[in-house]
Amino acid sequence: MSSSITSRTQSLTSTQETSTLEPEVTLVVVPRERFQFAERSLESLYENTSFPFKLIYVDNNSPAKLRRYLESQAQAKGFQLVRSEYYLSPNQARNLGLSYVHSKYVVFVDNDVIFSPGWLKALVNCTKETGATVVGSLVCQYQPVHEIIHCAGGEYMSPEELAKFVKGEPTVPQVPGETGKWTVHEKTYFQNRRVEEVSDRLKREPIGFVEFHAMLVQTSLFEQIGYLDEGFSCTKEYIDFCMTVMRAGGTVYFEPASVVTFLTHPPAPPLNWADLPYFMIRWSDAWERESLMHFQEKWNLTESKYFQKRYKKLGWRRREELIKPWIAQLPFLSKERAKELEKQLVVWERKLNHYWFDRYTRKLAKAKRIQPPHKNKLTHQTDALHSSTPPLEKASASRMR
Repeated sequence: MSSSITSRTQSLTSTQETSTLEPEVTLVVVPRERFQFAERSLESLYENTSFPFKLIYVDNNSPAKLRRYLESQAQAKGFQLVRSEYYLSPNQARNLGLSYVHSKYVVFVDNDVIFSPGWLKALVNCTKETGATVVGSLVCQYQPVHEIIHCAGGEYMSPEELAKFVKGEPTVPQVPGETGKWTVHEKTYFQNRRVEEVSDRLKREPIGFVEFHAMLVQTSLFEQIGYLDEGFSCTKEYIDFCMTVMRAGGTVYFEPASVVTFLTHPPAPPLNWADLPYFMIRWSDAWERESLMHFQEKWNLTESKYFQKRYKKLGWRRREELIKPWIAQLPFLSKERAKELEKQLVVWERKLNHYWFDRYTRKLAKAKRIQPPHKNKLTHQTDALHSSTPPLEKASASRMR
């Protein structure tokens, strides 16, 4: 029986790499929430990236049509394709791709991103000129692309609180019987603003967090901190990572000269039916709840309004991208009846989501129990990736070269 992850390795060198030297950048592409924009994103990547790179593409149990497309493109363009036969969380997929990286820099990008010319060179220039450990692009949302800002970096603590956090000094008075040393909030800069309206205020600068839509990292960092934390299956993995970088003595920068747009910010284009199974797992109540709990416990954060609000909103992406678009197709309903129907559908959809998630986890557990009598290197690597944040050197010994 074959392992649950298979690798199809062609030439590791991008068709855009013209010198005999190895590129200093490896791109790792992972699915964000669906597969329907993967072809457009990959085409945009090659059309708008002149800076030399290697590409590792993590195929996260994609539908058959996309699987065949990726296989043909890997052959034609010479990139490395690594497929999982079951759904990985974004951090699991990033870790799988990361285990193949040997270059100075790794750039994580999602499979629903459209790139602007020069986006990669701008990220590399920033890290070389500032020494930044992590650099994030200006991320836009919606179509036409590159016009409406989604994230120009952000903060999760005030500068004074962040300085204490980096030193490990609590910012919350310690009261017997109460837990939590720090309080987080989340402020994303210039979200929903037009780029042209705030362009004079967008500048390269140190920042609290950037997001994984397009993020450069100095690969040597992972020798220090290990893999990305797979306790974050659904949300807040970007804040956790940036907090980890700061605690490790690194720096996070925002680079507005690098511009990308992701295509799935709500209200996004309608889901394809083939995307629904992964979408339901990706934004499941279970994964979201577990991620929030892990975030709070890992960093000893207070039970603030930030967390209370997030727990109350469990499943909001499914409501925005499944239920509301469906109700919008029923214009004959009165406003009151539409709201009533939405509430009813939310209840039923949540039950369906719990059923689907439980069914998937049982199926996955069964698949993991059925193992071949001997494991190849990649199977060992996959097992390591599903343990809790293994050190990088442990997985390095299991890499397929």
